[in-house]
Amino acid sequence: MSRNSNRADGDIVQDFLSVADLLEEPQLAQLYTYLAREGEATVQNLLDDLEFAQGTAYSYVNQLVDAGVLDVIDGGQPRRYAAREIDLTMTTAAGDREYTITPALIDAVGRREKNTDIDTHIDRHSVAGLATALTHAVDRERGKVTYHLMAGDLDTSLLAVEMILWALRPIVHGHYDIEEAGAGFDKVDTNHCDVADCA
Repeated sequence: MSRNSNRADGDIVQDFLSVADLLEEPQLAQLYTYLAREGEATVQNLLDDLEFAQGTAYSYVNQLVDAGVLDVIDGGQPRRYAAREIDLTMTTAAGDREYTITPALIDAVGRREKNTDIDTHIDRHSVAGLATALTHAVDRERGKVTYHLMAGDLDTSLLAVEMILWALRPIVHGHYDIEEAGAGFDKVDTNHCDVADCA
């Protein structure tokens, strides 16, 4: 499911609708991320590892199979499921910004319930703002962007930028190849301002 939304392709709307629930429901995003990471799994694996209720797990799996983001690996018992790769790029109507829905973004949404910094960022800036922050977090880890540039682009404070960057760091390192020689967060002197100046 790798598409660019500015193509004249009637399936692009269906592709977007297929992943929209993943961006709205953190537990669906957790399930998708788990399957993308594990390769394939049974519903029992989901029950054991994600601690979903049995009815919830079956309901979510069926919902994502129907949406076309999960595949049934075989018809045997127990059934095994695998996540389809998602890489969907959308351009705003004005054409001034692109947003890419990737497994990393879905992973970030899935962490919303347990990470207050991600939850706060989505509340303030929407999932589109989280996608922008994730792009910047990758660039920050690669030493390509500064806190000030990010704060301007995200229209937020330096402190808020630092908080979302730290929240997204495990996701960035889990989904992207980051050179150890880059200017990652751990190599940045965060004492460049006090809290009052960063807020």
